[in-house]
Amino acid sequence: MNKAATKPFRPRRIWLVVFFPLLFFLLLLALGRLGVFGSLPSFKELEDPRSQMASIVYSADGYVLGKYYIQNRSPVTFDALSPSLVDALVATEDERFFSHTGIDVEALLRAVYGVFTGRSKGGGSTITQQLAKNLFHEVPRSKIKRALQKIKEWIIALQLERAYTKKEIIAMYLNTADFGHQIFGVATASYVFFNKKPSELEPQEAALLVGLLKAPTYYSPIRHPERALQRRNTVIEQMVKNKKLDEAQGETLKSLPLLTQDQGLSERLKKNQYGVGELAPYFLAEVRKDLIQWCKTHINPTTGEPYNLYTDGLRIYTTIDSRMQRYAEQAAREHMAELQHLFFTTKKGAPNGPFDSRMKKEEVTRLLEQSVRTSPRYKAMREEGLSDEEILRFFRTQKVPMRVFSYKGERDTLMTPWDSIVYYKYFLQTGLLALENKTGHIKAWVGGIDFTHFKYDHVRDSRRQVGSTFKPFVYAMAMQEGISPCFMVPNVRVCIGNWCPSNSNDYKEGMMVSLKEALANSINYVSAYLMKKYGPHAIIKLVRKMGITAEIPPVPSICLGTADISVYEMTSAFSVFGNKGMYVKPNYLLRIEDRNGNLIEEFFSDRHEAMDERSAFLTLALMKGVVESGTGSRLRYRYKFTFPVAGKTGTTQNNSDGWFIGITPDITAGVWVGAEDRTVRFSSTFYGQGANTGLPVWALFMLKVYQDHTLNYHRGDFEPPPGEIRTKINCAEWRPEEQEENTRIIENFDNLPPAESTDVP
Repeated sequence: MNKAATKPFRPRRIWLVVFFPLLFFLLLLALGRLGVFGSLPSFKELEDPRSQMASIVYSADGYVLGKYYIQNRSPVTFDALSPSLVDALVATEDERFFSHTGIDVEALLRAVYGVFTGRSKGGGSTITQQLAKNLFHEVPRSKIKRALQKIKEWIIALQLERAYTKKEIIAMYLNTADFGHQIFGVATASYVFFNKKPSELEPQEAALLVGLLKAPTYYSPIRHPERALQRRNTVIEQMVKNKKLDEAQGETLKSLPLLTQDQGLSERLKKNQYGVGELAPYFLAEVRKDLIQWCKTHINPTTGEPYNLYTDGLRIYTTIDSRMQRYAEQAAREHMAELQHLFFTTKKGAPNGPFDSRMKKEEVTRLLEQSVRTSPRYKAMREEGLSDEEILRFFRTQKVPMRVFSYKGERDTLMTPWDSIVYYKYFLQTGLLALENKTGHIKAWVGGIDFTHFKYDHVRDSRRQVGSTFKPFVYAMAMQEGISPCFMVPNVRVCIGNWCPSNSNDYKEGMMVSLKEALANSINYVSAYLMKKYGPHAIIKLVRKMGITAEIPPVPSICLGTADISVYEMTSAFSVFGNKGMYVKPNYLLRIEDRNGNLIEEFFSDRHEAMDERSAFLTLALMKGVVESGTGSRLRYRYKFTFPVAGKTGTTQNNSDGWFIGITPDITAGVWVGAEDRTVRFSSTFYGQGANTGLPVWALFMLKVYQDHTLNYHRGDFEPPPGEIRTKINCAEWRPEEQEENTRIIENFDNLPPAESTDVP
């Protein structure tokens, strides 16, 4: 006979095994509520848990350009979740979720039993407890503190269950979950891994995401696909066990591949890492600086502290048009890839590599060593105690694995750090800005050829010599003084003091040419002629009214574009001509809302008259000649751009910088092309001129804009000012008496006080 069967019933065992742990648990809860184990979130905090929420940047046409975040999350409601996602989560993480009140006593006792026996059969944390940990706690290191935190999680879980429905708790949990790779929240995870919305997830996809919750790094499908596959199949088995799938479905799903062969996955991971979307990464990086300053001066009424760009979930609406931005990036990529191939070809076998052939070898070495000393690798090695000599030796001799940029995609290679610096010096960069003339709204912003590898912005941050694109400002002075575009001037050398510039070619030297013809062919003698008449101070005063704030020395040579000015300022100044003489400060923000859609601030552009409408129109007539028969004529004969356009090319000395700025009745777009280092340049003007470097980007971009009829931009000519324009624009009709009248105007101007005495703001 079995002796165990004859043992008397002992009620004390029930107290020891069941009731004592339960009473102890209730005692801990009571002490926790009294604050013995630390502070708990207030009722207000439970009603509005301040999870870190990314601020989202929208284009004017509703496209999400990117986000600013510490943890990249975008919240979704329960209704936006796939049923398979909910089934997988509950089946795997908390089978009795819909029946318990925040604490699963059965699971808790099972976990305690596992601790004491060493035979764990699962954890005791419910989904609600995990949500409490996500919202209100960081994971402490010590075992004692972790135990105390667990008590606080129990209490918070009970409070959350009273404040929210089960559906809301599931949505909140998935919105706060960490999926690894800096991916927070199920909306972001669904996009990055599957390019889908959470509502579109299929069962095997939902199982993968739920499987990641246990250990995002360990089960990463990117780094550890075998582990991730095993974990995903475990989740599918749990769904079968909990009758959410039948066995046949489960076996079929387990045989499917882990991730579809989506070529965009690596790109989406990269975009998530940098907080940028598909479009406008340079724009987002630049605007971030201004938004951080904005946040410092605007108080969040919920917290009583300045807004936090990375956690407060702001909704930022910009003027960027996603269609135009895409066209701009496509145009820049298309032309710059061709131009880069040409540059590599022309520099093949050159003793100085990409640098000016006239540089001495010691100068090239010194320049490269400067680049070495500004690199992150050099700084890290210095912190490790290595000498400058040791580091330079390492850079020159030690090959290391690295991933480098190319127009055919990133490629893995072995290369010395020194060679990688030389390699990157070869690359030409570009900056493109497009804005609407009337509103000042920036519609497209391309700051470089690839944000991942070249983060320096060449729209607003970079200031480069503008070359002949400065000349229209000088000619605009003549228009303001009543001179006609058809006024004839001698194409002869002009000296201002000791400064006697030369022409870039011998086009009609020694002959009379109209101002329109002179600008069209970028004749330096005529620019010097006008500069001598009006002086640098008057020109600077004008461009200040047109929004240019860059330092411009009051010397005659500025008429040929020796000043360094950004694409941002040059493009906005040119838009004055297209906006009938009105300067409108460029604007890229429309409004900012809080996370709930409440308006915080709207933005409007400052504006003022920079010149009269007649002078602006006549300057446009001058610049139309550049495209009709001058340095910008390839816009017509090569790119077949048939719409009305006024513009100006620019090429600086030694071909370091190439420009084209073009104006249509609605849009002004400016393009610069050059290398980051000014000593890297084409060896001939044939290749390095703005008509060959900057103009093609403009042409490809604007052709795409005008081909898109959804943009609805005006395709007609510039609107003339009201009333009769007595000044001739068609120079074939220019009469001798008009020449005499313009000559008298010039002579009368010579009798005025010297322009150099004019104050320059």
